[in-house]
Amino acid sequence: MSPLGVRVRELAGALASVIFPAPCRICDRPLENASRIPFCPTCIAAVAPYAGPMCQRCGRPIMSFAGTSAVRIAPADSQGVAPLLCGVCRRGLYDFDFARSSAPYTPTVARAIVLLKYEELAPLGRWFAQHLVQVARAYPKEYAADVVVPVPLHSARLRERGYNQAELIARPMARALGLPCRSYLLVRTRPRPDKLTLTLRERWRSVRGAYAIRQGAPVDNLRVLLVDDVLTTGATLDACSRALRRDGASYVAALTVARAVPRGEASYMERLAREPNA
Repeated sequence: MSPLGVRVRELAGALASVIFPAPCRICDRPLENASRIPFCPTCIAAVAPYAGPMCQRCGRPIMSFAGTSAVRIAPADSQGVAPLLCGVCRRGLYDFDFARSSAPYTPTVARAIVLLKYEELAPLGRWFAQHLVQVARAYPKEYAADVVVPVPLHSARLRERGYNQAELIARPMARALGLPCRSYLLVRTRPRPDKLTLTLRERWRSVRGAYAIRQGAPVDNLRVLLVDDVLTTGATLDACSRALRRDGASYVAALTVARAVPRGEASYMERLAREPNA
């Protein structure tokens, strides 16, 4: 678009915001311009990647090295480099090979994901996809994949909601990366428990064996890129990866919009995103 066209579009957006005022869907501040992404600039800026130390395998943010046994320096590799691993990856409990997220699961990011999850805002799915494309391109070796697969919903939940929020992110992301998106490849065979909040143990038990490869779907020797909205405990991605491995997938990497962190850390990270010198 030409500079004149961009300027006209900005002016039209500003005029629309005056005639049809609408608040930011996250913080309720008035929007200065009409946009397909109904967030104010402040909230958009708060959806920022975590730039601090993290587990080099699963991407878990590491906020402090003091007084914790959850972080370990793994043995050095053949080049003499000792990777920083969280306790879960140190023990080799995750089945997937690599995972990253585009932002910490702060209150702002959580509200944005809720809008996608329950209001089917397709432009928001494309916006999240753009963030994930940037992450994937930052790790070309780890995200060299044959196919993109969104984490599936159980059929009952899919009928109730009418769409899968992970697929709203995965499809535009796959197009941008030049990869096929195969939403049919994985199925969830057992629904999530009705209980609203699950303990850590319940989360893992609820997804163990809950995913399978659709009958007849080719998986053997595929490098798979799993896509989901949030990585909380990693249990869902682990269960999906195990189903893929059983049918012969050679490599499984995961991308999520957000990565859960302890509540106090999430609030601090959001403040840091808004105020870099906080």
